[in-house]
Amino acid sequence: MGKARSKGLARSATATAMAKARNNPFEVKVNRQKFSVLGRRTKHDVGLPGVSRSKALRKRTQTLLKEYKEREKSNVFKDKRFAEYNSKISPEEKMMKRFALERQQNFGKKNIYNLNEDEELTHYGQSLADIEKLNDIVDSDSDTEDRGALSAELTAAHFGGGGGLLRKKTVSRQQDEDEEKPKSRKELIEELIAKSKQEKRERQTKRENALELTEKLDSDWKEIQTLLSHKTPKSERKDKEEEKPKPDEYDMIVRELGFEMKAQPSDRMKTEDELAKEEQERLEKLEADRLRRMHGKEEHENKKKPKHISADDLADGFILDKDDRRLLCYKDGKLDIGNDEEDDSKHEEDHDNECEEDKSEEEPDSKDEDEDAVDSHSDLESGLESEEEAISNKREKKHQGNEKNLQSEEGQKAEREAGRDELPYTFSVPESYEKLKSLLTGKTTTQQLVVLERIQKCNHPSLAVGNKAKLEKLFGFLLDYTGELATMDPPELKTIDRLVLPLYKLCQMFPEAASNSMKFVLRDAAHDMEEMIEVKGRAAFPGLDLLIYLKITAILFPTSDFWHPVVTPAFLYMSQLLTKCQVTTLQDVVKGLFVCSLFQEYISLSQRFVPELINFLLGILHITLPKKQAQGYTLVHPFRLLGKNSELLMVSDKKDMESWQKQNLPLSIVTRLKESSKTEMNHFRLSCLALCLDLIKRCGALYGSLSSFHEIVHPIRVLLTEHIPVSDYPKQLQELHQNVLKELENKEKHYNPLVCEKKKPVPLKLYTPKIVKVLEFGRKQGGSKEEQEKKRLIHKHRREFKGAVREIRKDNQFLARMQLSETMERDSERKRKVKDLLHNLATQEGEWKALKRKKFKN
Repeated sequence: MGKARSKGLARSATATAMAKARNNPFEVKVNRQKFSVLGRRTKHDVGLPGVSRSKALRKRTQTLLKEYKEREKSNVFKDKRFAEYNSKISPEEKMMKRFALERQQNFGKKNIYNLNEDEELTHYGQSLADIEKLNDIVDSDSDTEDRGALSAELTAAHFGGGGGLLRKKTVSRQQDEDEEKPKSRKELIEELIAKSKQEKRERQTKRENALELTEKLDSDWKEIQTLLSHKTPKSERKDKEEEKPKPDEYDMIVRELGFEMKAQPSDRMKTEDELAKEEQERLEKLEADRLRRMHGKEEHENKKKPKHISADDLADGFILDKDDRRLLCYKDGKLDIGNDEEDDSKHEEDHDNECEEDKSEEEPDSKDEDEDAVDSHSDLESGLESEEEAISNKREKKHQGNEKNLQSEEGQKAEREAGRDELPYTFSVPESYEKLKSLLTGKTTTQQLVVLERIQKCNHPSLAVGNKAKLEKLFGFLLDYTGELATMDPPELKTIDRLVLPLYKLCQMFPEAASNSMKFVLRDAAHDMEEMIEVKGRAAFPGLDLLIYLKITAILFPTSDFWHPVVTPAFLYMSQLLTKCQVTTLQDVVKGLFVCSLFQEYISLSQRFVPELINFLLGILHITLPKKQAQGYTLVHPFRLLGKNSELLMVSDKKDMESWQKQNLPLSIVTRLKESSKTEMNHFRLSCLALCLDLIKRCGALYGSLSSFHEIVHPIRVLLTEHIPVSDYPKQLQELHQNVLKELENKEKHYNPLVCEKKKPVPLKLYTPKIVKVLEFGRKQGGSKEEQEKKRLIHKHRREFKGAVREIRKDNQFLARMQLSETMERDSERKRKVKDLLHNLATQEGEWKALKRKKFKN
């Protein structure tokens, strides 16, 4: 029924619209079709654009225009009282509904466990429960409950409209008694004040009386308490103690838990800045101690010197700045009164001797007193003997003191020398390479490490603002120092090895500065190589310092990254060394093998394939062959098939081969190869060949997982199996040769050869009819219901989106028209005002000219 009714309403609305449009045929727009189709229903054959435009304009005027006019207004008052503007509801109903809404808001109970919670009734905003308590307001200065409370008469006099009620009461009373006139307002207020003061005095007297009674009661109770106290005898106590039940095990365990040790909070971890500050303070303290020892100052100089204090001293002279008391001493049996100008050192030296003399004098006296001796001559003899012994002891101790002084002076000299030789504990960061070199030269390796460590700790970046820039420069200076150590003859490789640790610490603290310094070194080396190739047409291997830099790069920076700002240039520079530098001497061979070992260190994690490495090892094997018949392999620059240096590692002496033993090649050979006998040179060549075979074996372990491994190592395997005279070499080389071949040949192939795919058989033709769905024009085709629903939603969303864009565009146009009309109104108003002003000015000008003409005529 509802649907039929809604359809009827819609039809009636369209009918009325059509009836209105019939009156004005220019409002009707007919959408004509090119051709008519039978059975097709058309929804929008006839449109009313004028009517719809007017409706849209009216709606925008009521909504959008109102918002536009109130866009800058914020003082909008919204009355949200319930049914305030509803005239159909009576005031009583409004009050009831508002009360119901308030009750509904406060419906939830405050305490879910309070089942007896009732409603809180109020009267003029005050709870009835509080009113029933009858608690009057008490003055803050009052000591009692009623103190400071105003009486009803005083309140009525002040706040009861001039005391009318009170006047009536007093008048009625007086009329009854004396029939006199009522008192004035001032007299009434004075009477009330006097009455309140009298009540206050009465309350105070009551309170004092109550305090006296309580004190008297306390004193009487203390007297009676001694009579009431009765102690039970010990026998009864023991019986009662025996009768006490033993505590339960659970209670004992609970009590023990209370006395258990609880975890104490540990000290917090200190930050890096705090640790650096503590380390700096510790080093500064040690440096001050070292300077004191170096200058020969003793520790107790600054301390107060011990002074003799008598036994009966009460130590109450602590306020005095100087103790000017004299020491009680005896010298040669007489009281020694020392001069005030004597040094404290003399008193200290003689202090022990004098005290011992006193003791020696006191000991015999005490013995005599114990024995009750009366002979005075014996006392004199004993006194003389004790004096002689004291003098001899004093001389001996003086001699011993002189010897001790000499020994102490020698010890002080030794301490001073040790203090001068000892390293300082605080250092400033050197501002140039020369200063760093002067700090480190002449010191052992451990001392150099200590100096560098103390420089870093004393100048930590958290201690001062400019320390970071100074330590960044220190990394470059230390890098230059390691390069200089490598160029010495012989190179100090052990020192360089120990200096890598401070370089690593600085690199971790300042990675950007460290990478810039290392890139600068590599860039200079690459430029030097390019210049040498341009000038001479060939390049030579660099010195040991650059090789050490390449080694340090592998330690300081990650070599497994796909791209790194320092490692990648170093990688390229090493590859250029193996391809552009010619091998002309045995030192070049050692340098090239060192670069190959560095390559293997660089690619140990990433297993990156380096063709220059394989080609260089192939060339090293080639220069060991006696007969140059390159069959099955090809050589790459810098090696040649035939030439001057094509037999650098060839050994033909069998005696030298038999006496050779495998040993590691020292890196110091790179700087200078000692001129030795022919046998030693042959041994050196065999060692280079053994190192080359070891590197080939490592390459086999690295590149074994590559699919093209066998094709890569095929030239090396051909050269090892067919061309190298293995039988002439020593047994160790033969075993190493066999191990290398096993490593290269035992690797499995990780790919299958390509095979042409077999063609599928052509199927026979089938005579089953092919059913094709006939597409109907104008209908949307779809597969399943989900796809059809998805397409329908997409179409609906697109249509709504277009409609929204259209409405927004119309809203913008409407607002633009409103703004234009406002500006035109303002312009017209301004023009009108300007026109009026000009008109007034013209009339004034005309009047002034007329007046001027009139005066001129007269």
